[in-house]
Amino acid sequence: MKAKRESILDLEKYLNQEVTVKFTGGREVQGVLKGYDTLVNIVLDNTKELVRANDADATQPTRTRNLGLSVCKGSAVMLICPVQGTQEIANPFVKEE
Repeated sequence: MKAKRESILDLEKYLNQEVTVKFTGGREVQGVLKGYDTLVNIVLDNTKELVRANDADATQPTRTRNLGLSVCKGSAVMLICPVQGTQEIANPFVKEE
């Protein structure tokens, strides 16, 4: 018998909580984590894509686009973080004019 494959990440504690997911290529979404598997394929509900007008100009506001229920391929996922308890900080490497 084959041994059961374990997941790379333990996302159990984030089920039914809002998370932010960043993908290779720069896309970013937020939604409620409903499920995942051992390959980090994830299911998000009430998904919103965060659309930035220009990556170079951080002063531009972020627009959102509602996607609803989404299945995200694990090989494209770069980062998963909970929305609750995190905050954005200023980049210390960017010189302010």
